[in-house]
Amino acid sequence: MADQAAAAKKKKSARTKSALKRARQTPKRTAANRVQASQVRTAIRSVEDAIASGDKAKAQAALKAAEPRIARGGNRGTVHWRTAARKISRLGARVRKMG
Repeated sequence: MADQAAAAKKKKSARTKSALKRARQTPKRTAANRVQASQVRTAIRSVEDAIASGDKAKAQAALKAAEPRIARGGNRGTVHWRTAARKISRLGARVRKMG
């Protein structure tokens, strides 16, 4: 990450203190946001796979594990909060609809 900050510093030639700080912060925050977004996508995929398998108990367990992860992504701003709420709602409806 330090290499990225150095590259950003050279490429954009930040001069002010605040711009130099932003050049240091941006790669760290980008990496953290990527991890969070990936966890949200993985959680959604796990629920969808469980629904596709047809096992309601497995789907409910996957939804119970995925719901806080998706909500956390919405709270942190990685995913829009309404998108997170919509995903949770629709996944829940699909799980409830299972026979």
